[in-house]
Amino acid sequence: MANGGAAPHSPSDDSPDFERPLLHAHGGLQAGKDPAAARDHEAQCSPDAVGATSVRTCFNGLNALSGVGLLSIPYALAEGGWLSLVLLLFVAAVCCYTGQLLQTCMSASPDVRSYPDIGARAFGAKGRFAVSLFLYAELYLVAIGFLILEGDNLDKLFPGTSLSLGPGIVVSGKHLFIVLVSIAILPTTWLRNLSVLAYVSASGVLASVVLVFCVLWAAVVDGVGFQGKGTMLNVSGLPTALGLYTFCYCGHAIFPTLCNSMKEKDKFSKVLVICFVACTLNYGSMAILGYLMYGDDVESQVTLNLPEGKLSSKLAIYTALINPFSKYALMVTPVATAIEEKLLAGNKRSMNMLIRTFIVISTVIIALTVPFFGHLMALVGSLLSVMASMLLPCICYLKIFGTARCSRAEVVLIVTIIILGSLVAASGTYSSLQKIIHEF
Repeated sequence: MANGGAAPHSPSDDSPDFERPLLHAHGGLQAGKDPAAARDHEAQCSPDAVGATSVRTCFNGLNALSGVGLLSIPYALAEGGWLSLVLLLFVAAVCCYTGQLLQTCMSASPDVRSYPDIGARAFGAKGRFAVSLFLYAELYLVAIGFLILEGDNLDKLFPGTSLSLGPGIVVSGKHLFIVLVSIAILPTTWLRNLSVLAYVSASGVLASVVLVFCVLWAAVVDGVGFQGKGTMLNVSGLPTALGLYTFCYCGHAIFPTLCNSMKEKDKFSKVLVICFVACTLNYGSMAILGYLMYGDDVESQVTLNLPEGKLSSKLAIYTALINPFSKYALMVTPVATAIEEKLLAGNKRSMNMLIRTFIVISTVIIALTVPFFGHLMALVGSLLSVMASMLLPCICYLKIFGTARCSRAEVVLIVTIIILGSLVAASGTYSSLQKIIHEF
């Protein structure tokens, strides 16, 4: 049933274990599974696993799109200026459309049940490998971002904290908290069944609403006010802004699972639109609030600007800390599982624990070396999220169905997205790397 010259290929064909990824989404409900288990982890995305209602699917979709990007969205607006809000709407519309393309790609074969399966349907084993590689890299870098976020916000809550490890050896500030958080998180990465953490991370929607409310409370009740005027347009900051905006809408890896879990799959498009509209309203509200409050002085995480000692500030920071703490294990588990399968570790618990411990240590080292949350998330958004949310859906769609099956307007739209997405990826990646290097 190959179209557009694509050779028939069943995603269920044997392929290297490294190419059997775990669906995820870094904003909200993210999950991991053992490749020896079920093909996808619908049990973590939807308690009913099969036959989820539209309401439940909508809730899970909101979880997938609502996450730590909310903290950096005011910073993104500050980087691009007020007019860059138009780009936020553009990115939301494009990502919603490419989500629809993924759903259409799934209709090409009943064997297509995950994002990597779509890559396999389009380009065979190499397509599966490429998609998996981007998803694993995205997971790993977002896990590092979680550690940086935890360190920054805990340092905000407990300034001046330090620990003496011996004569002349003192660890303090966010570096200390990054290490302490990693020690606390480590045991959660050893778990084989992450269903409990998946349910904890399902609080993402509520947490997002609470964060916006706390920031509004700080402005209106705690006296921060709306003093920031900002700038209309900052051309030099647009690449960073676009990268962060794209990072906010990267739930594409979980969309196939959500679609498969629905009782009425034909309603998935409607659910997707509702999720994107709701999240865009939430992101837009936080961006405008944060930028009006602090202007160009807004930090890469708006919680770092909030007044110290206020109840609203503490609630906002604690809320921001809970989700990354529970999601870290969900992020690194698919990476660990891939390595375990590649090394034939199988069910050797001691080897699995060693591998996962090594992964945690590596993320800690990078978080301590590159502790720039905003720049790192902009890099993830520009390099990996643009690829996963914009480019790959378009490329796979054209490969699976061919231009002959598409209308001329659709082909023009998709090619335009590919061209613009490539420009965003190139400029955003260069800008983010440049800023990270400059910080050193």
